[in-house]
This record gives sequence, structure tokens and C-alpha cells, in this order.
Amino acid sequence: MIAKEEIIKLLPSGETNLPLPNKQTGKVREWYDLPDGKRLIVTTDRLSAFDRILAKVPYKGQVLNQLSAWWFEQTKDIIANHLLSVPDPNVSIVTTVQPLPIEVIVRGYITGVTSTALWYRYSIGERTIYGYDFPEGLKKNQALPEPIITPTTKGGETGHDERLTCAEVTEKGLLDEKTWSQVQAAALAIFKRGQEVANKAGLILVDTKYEFGIAPDGSVMLIDEVHTPDSSRYWKADTYQENFNAGKEPENFDKEFVRIAYAEKGYRGDGEIPSMPNELWAAASERYITIYEMLTGKTFEAGAYPIEERLHQNLKELL
Repeated sequence: MIAKEEIIKLLPSGETNLPLPNKQTGKVREWYDLPDGKRLIVTTDRLSAFDRILAKVPYKGQVLNQLSAWWFEQTKDIIANHLLSVPDPNVSIVTTVQPLPIEVIVRGYITGVTSTALWYRYSIGERTIYGYDFPEGLKKNQALPEPIITPTTKGGETGHDERLTCAEVTEKGLLDEKTWSQVQAAALAIFKRGQEVANKAGLILVDTKYEFGIAPDGSVMLIDEVHTPDSSRYWKADTYQENFNAGKEPENFDKEFVRIAYAEKGYRGDGEIPSMPNELWAAASERYITIYEMLTGKTFEAGAYPIEERLHQNLKELL
């Protein structure tokens, strides 16, 4: 593991400026167009929560990029994906696809405190949530009998993700029946694979977000990121049951502890972002690296910083 003192000294990647056309910027990733129906995606070190960019965390972008690439390889027998190559630790070359207008959330447990979370809706008295009927007497963080799909729109009229039932995806004309059936089957199969791999690593894959797109040949592809600490909730498996029986929260093993640190300062996305000690970001970096190593069974090989210099060297044939 990289020493915390060394992590603190690094200057993480916040933005890239490559000499490529049509740059687009998301919360964490930046896209550039390439010839022949391809796209270059750079995963930066930006960390977002509460719909805000909170900080830059060394090695975070590399972990997300390489972990997604690993998961794409582990799930390509279930459904094709957009990944073509990884020419740099923070870069993926992908097939340009038309993203589907929904995010596919798969949940294995009733948990969460945000307005779209299952437990929040249940705790305020709802028993039909996302079109599913839930019985009385459920406890927070309880495993569901089977994982369920709870889709949302991307942004919606309010700028925030809007909840949907599975039936509404086709009723509202967002997807046709055939495409939506394929997406649902793939999402549940990928989640099952993810839970199996996580369990072997001593983790529980609690819930996750998938995105899909339509390739130029009309086929459905898995895109974006897969089972990363940004897109997924993980708990430690060995202490889950004891904590659940005692009514305690599970030991989270994703970026949730960063959200908790901000919430303890009274910040939940509104107003000025409070400053945090470098030690928090070093701890976040360590956690991302540890998750990568636990899931993949590989030793993390840290890419050189500054990232911009390395990108130009590794991508010189494209630039």
C-alpha cells in the first residue's frame, strides 16, 4: 500500500485538456471524439457526492477506470460492452454508442437515506415502492428475497433523477419492450455475478447503477462504469450479520464514509462546501485502492503523476 504521506503530496487530476475535438465534461469523466466511431474517456480524480464536486482524490480515477475495465472483462459473456482498449491507467477507448435515457439501479437490500432510496420510502410509510409491494416488518439493511430493478430517468425535468417503475419505462416510451427486457435480464445477471465476486473478496455488493447504450449495429451494450466504489454500495461481509442483528449500521466499504464526514459537519449539498483535512482524502485514496485489490486479486500499480504529462506520453499516437 502507498504511504499516506506520499498520497498527500500528490497533485490529483482535476481536468484534462487534450488536443482532441468535442470535449465533454461530466462530474468525474471527460470525453473526446476519435475517428471511426470511437471515443476517448478520461476518468479524473474528481470525487462527487450530494450532486457536487467535493474534492480530488489521488489514484481515484485510475481505480475507477481499471476496475471498470476488469469488470467489463468479467461480464462480457453476459452482454457486450463498449470498451476497446485501456492505453493509459486513466483512459479508456470505447465504441461510441447512443446512451439509453434511463439509469438501471439494482438493489439487493432495503437500505439508504436519500429520497430515492428504498429504506427512506419504506420508513415514511410507503409499501408500494417502484411498483413493488413490500410487507410490513422489514428492517433497515435487510436482504431482499431477490434483487430488484428500480430504474430512474437521467436528470428529468427537475435536473434530478426521477423514480420510475419497470412498467413505466415502456409505458412512457423511454424504451421498447424488447430492449427493456434485454436490459433487465442483463442487469440482474451482471449483479448476480458481482455479488458472487464480492462475496469471495469478503464484501457484499448491496446495490449498484448500470448504464446501457445502443451500438451502431443496433445491439445493446453495457457502458460507463461497473461495480466501482462510485457506482456501487459495498459492505464488509464478515460483520454484516452481527451488526444487523444488533440494529447497527453495516461497515460500509465504498465512498460512503466521505458523505458521512460531510454530513457530520452539517453539509448535504447546499451552501458552501466545508474544507476537509488532507488525511480524509488520503484515507479515501487508500480505500479505493484496497477495494480494487480485494475485488480483482491484483496488486495496484500506481500510475505516475502529474497525470497530464503521462497522458500525452501514452496517447501520443492519438494526439
